[in-house]
Amino acid sequence: MRSAARAAVATPRFVIDSMLGKLARWLRALGYDTLYFKVAEDRTLLQLAHAEARTLLTRDTRLARLAGARGLLIQATEVEPQIVEVIERLALTPASDDLLSRCLECNARLADRPKESLKGRVPEYVFATQDRFVGCPGCGRIYWRGSHADRILARLGRVLGARS
Repeated sequence: MRSAARAAVATPRFVIDSMLGKLARWLRALGYDTLYFKVAEDRTLLQLAHAEARTLLTRDTRLARLAGARGLLIQATEVEPQIVEVIERLALTPASDDLLSRCLECNARLADRPKESLKGRVPEYVFATQDRFVGCPGCGRIYWRGSHADRILARLGRVLGARS
């Protein structure tokens, strides 16, 4: 039990400034708890980083300096190199069972949803061809393993493989 509690504490959590919205979605796709607000005061981001033990990811030099040990200045301008930069600089090891475990929109952890409960809520073809669905308890979105998820996983595979 003690090691499980320690592992939960060690899992990195992020708060991201408004310049890195795409990075936020990709970190969520990797399964990381990532807060992102389209509009947020620097003071709010700093408070969240410190109060919730989150790493503040930013492209703003001044904000990174203010965050101190809780901040990470992102140098890359494109999303794929940003993902690699975060993973390498924080020595992260994304777990394959965490991939696509969070809502890409609101960050909530996804939960299994019974197929029968989704009739009429997903396209008919999807309902007929898919057996497993997950839903977001935060925003209500429904997800399934379709071509979009396959493309996300393939892109993550390429990005994660490129860093070796």
